[in-house]
Amino acid sequence: MLSQIESSSLIGIDGYGVTVEVDVHPGLSKVIIVGLPDASVNESEFRVMTAIRNSGLRFPYDRITINLAPADLRKEGPVFDLPIAVGILASTDQFPRQAVEGTLFLGELGLDGELRPISGALSAAIWAHQQDHIKRIILPKANAREAAIFDDLEVYGAESLVEVGSILFDPSQTQPWPVELEGMGKNHREYEVDMKDLKGQETARRAIEVAAAGGHNIIMIGPPGSGKTMLARRLPTIQPPMSLDEAIETTRIHSAAGQIPANHGLLWARPFRAPHHTSSYAAIVGGGKVPRPGEISLSHNGVLFMDEIPEFDRDVLESLRQPLEDGIVTVSRVQITVEFPARFQMVAAANPCPCGYFGDSIKQCACSPSQVRRYLQRISGPLMDRIDIHVDVPRLKPDELLSLEPGESSEDIRLRVESARERQTERLKDSAARLNSQLSPRQLRELCPLSTEVQDFLRLSVQQLGLSARAFDRLIKLARTIADLADLPDIQVQHIAEAVQYRTMDRKAWM
Repeated sequence: MLSQIESSSLIGIDGYGVTVEVDVHPGLSKVIIVGLPDASVNESEFRVMTAIRNSGLRFPYDRITINLAPADLRKEGPVFDLPIAVGILASTDQFPRQAVEGTLFLGELGLDGELRPISGALSAAIWAHQQDHIKRIILPKANAREAAIFDDLEVYGAESLVEVGSILFDPSQTQPWPVELEGMGKNHREYEVDMKDLKGQETARRAIEVAAAGGHNIIMIGPPGSGKTMLARRLPTIQPPMSLDEAIETTRIHSAAGQIPANHGLLWARPFRAPHHTSSYAAIVGGGKVPRPGEISLSHNGVLFMDEIPEFDRDVLESLRQPLEDGIVTVSRVQITVEFPARFQMVAAANPCPCGYFGDSIKQCACSPSQVRRYLQRISGPLMDRIDIHVDVPRLKPDELLSLEPGESSEDIRLRVESARERQTERLKDSAARLNSQLSPRQLRELCPLSTEVQDFLRLSVQQLGLSARAFDRLIKLARTIADLADLPDIQVQHIAEAVQYRTMDRKAWM
């Protein structure tokens, strides 16, 4: 007898429908799975068989043919264990056949019938919400909170195959998971770190505030122990909270990568990713036989911190150029090409030289001028063009270290950042861009008019620094953010002057 069970899989971070067709027919006992299954799907035969038997149900020793449609897309992962088991049990009248209609099934089965968490539950729920014929999802209980974001889609979390049967026989005995979007976002402002922990570094603190206000990329240059990492880790604490759309998009990426904790809902805190400089190209950009998100996508809507950036592989650094410009990363394979969102804010940190003490006020640098130049030139000019803010982070003075007076708190800084972003939102309300850093050249000309005095100062600055056309545009965007922080409608000379001060690397004679 034939049963058709609705399920879902992933292409990148997008869910798509998979119909699991199960035909149980008298004949030589054999299970055949077709429809481009990978090894983990083929192995589901043994997990499903044992789980059904250990759940006190009957596994039919007949000829069982399982087709995963559409047949031209490769299926991977253990997510099809539950729909295959439900299809077998419905085909043998152990589960009610009518009850499986309009229901999406997802889940990995343990040998004892336990349902284990899966990846991509949120993407599956979004796809199911778009289908008129699907009204219910049954999946592992550990994923239920993540998937319950739509009022018109019932989400049931089950802990075992037996519990799935109970839901199908009598849904009234089990309540669907509540949609609790408001409550899930309550703790988005709770961080373990705060800007008031920092001592000194007023210039760098101001640069971080400007970066947060406009979504600008920043690189900090300074000796070891000067506070670069502390500043970077506190950047999320001064960024505005994520909107619902941003939380859903961020959670989809982390869910597809299998990085959502069990029984967790949407991710409301902005991501902070800090990959080690030995990380591979695929780990940073994304990849694999079936492409999965990399660090630059996992930092979408958040911060990508690249400590000791000159130590990263050259190919890894150059791969950042497209996502920094376009906000997406494309991963191509022979059978498929996938686009992942990658609209992140990059924070980079570097020592000024291999030993770390070039220009230090106390320790003497042991590097030759050529070593210093060669070290920082590992960061290519095109990549530096895409970093709006370059700031020196010098060694702290003893008086600053001994000071007991706390600095300005993250809460106070965040209020200014939020006000600046509100002005950007109003200015860009008819545009796809959300921040000054995302302005196109045309929008820059239309929305950021410059007075004659500002143009004259800008012309002189560009000649002295030798800026490219891209860096020239980014200088204006940075000045626009500084003006927004000052609550001024137009860019003034002092805003351009401050933006120029954040081009430290362009002013270094030894670069």
